[in-house]
Amino acid sequence: MNDIFKEVAFIAYHFHWDPETLLSMSHKERHSWVKEISAINEKINATR
Repeated sequence: MNDIFKEVAFIAYHFHWDPETLLSMSHKERHSWVKEISAINEKINATR
């Protein structure tokens, strides 16, 4: 259950999506978004 809160908080922080939308997603879908956001952050940080 703790992973759900971490995923929701991470995605909501970066994309500002509401918690209801995020909680309605499957773990697999949320995890995919977490991976995509992390990849975006890595690219941004690599150019600094």
